[in-house]
Amino acid sequence: MTLSQAEFTYVSTLVRKEASIVLAPGKEYLVEARLIPVARAVGAANVNEFLADLQRRPNPANQRRIIDALTTNETSWFRDREPFMALTDVVLPELVKARASTRKIRVWSAASSSGQEAYSLAITLQENLPPGWSYEIMGTDISTEMVKRAEAAEYSQVEVNRGLPAQQLVQYFERAGAHWRITAQLRKNVSFRLMNLTAPLPAMQPFDIVFLRNVLIYFDVATKRTVLQNAAKLLRPDGWLFLGAAETTIGIDDNYERVAAGRTSAYRVRNGVPAGAPRRG
Repeated sequence: MTLSQAEFTYVSTLVRKEASIVLAPGKEYLVEARLIPVARAVGAANVNEFLADLQRRPNPANQRRIIDALTTNETSWFRDREPFMALTDVVLPELVKARASTRKIRVWSAASSSGQEAYSLAITLQENLPPGWSYEIMGTDISTEMVKRAEAAEYSQVEVNRGLPAQQLVQYFERAGAHWRITAQLRKNVSFRLMNLTAPLPAMQPFDIVFLRNVLIYFDVATKRTVLQNAAKLLRPDGWLFLGAAETTIGIDDNYERVAAGRTSAYRVRNGVPAGAPRRG
C-alpha cells in the first residue's frame, strides 16, 4: 500500500510543527518505509491503518514515534575526519592558551543522534588536552530513542566498524555481550538531553566548541537562521562553530564569519559578541 496525499500531508505537517523538518513532495516512499516498523510496533496492520487511527484519535506517544522515525540519524565515528583534525591541529591549541586560567573546555554536540559524535569528541579531547585539564561534552537530540541509545553507550560490531580505529576501540570500549560499551571513564564526561534546536533553548553555560553538523540541511532558511541564532547565544566570544560540509551561515546569519581551520572551515561570531548578548538582525 502507498500513502495518500492526505496521509503524507498529515505526517509532513506534524513533522514540520514538532521538529521544523521539511518533508517535500516526493518523500512519500521514505515516509512510508520509516513508518512501517512503527505501525507494526503498535499493532496496526499497515501504515495507512496506523495513520488513520492516529488522525481519529490523536495520541502524543505515537506522534512522538513518528518524529523519532523520521528524524535522520545517519552518523559514524569521527565523521568526515577533517573537523576532528581541525580540533587537534588548530582549535584546541588556541583554546588551551585562552583557557589557561580555568583549564576546562565545554563542547556541545547538537543533533548528537545515537552518540557517536559526542563520544568521538570525548576521545579527541581525552587524547589532546594537557594533563590536569577537564572537559564536558553535552549531546542533544530531538529523538527520545536516540537520546536513550546515546546514554546507554552500547554499540554493535557493525556500528563500531564505521570509522572507529581499532586502537581506540580497545582503549575506550569494553565488551558487553555481543556489543561494545564505552568505558565509564569516558562516559563520565559526556551527558545527553532531549532538545529541539528550533525552540527556545533552556539556560545553559556557554560552550567553547559547538558541533552543529549536518542539521541545517533539513530546515528552511528562516528555521536555519533561528537555529544559528540560538547557537550563537551559547557560544563563547572566541568559540568555534562547526557545520556540515554542505552547510553555511553565509546568506543566512551575518553575525558569523567563516574562518579556515586546517583542511576545513569553521565559523566564529563576528567581533566576539559575548554569549547571550543581543544580536544584530
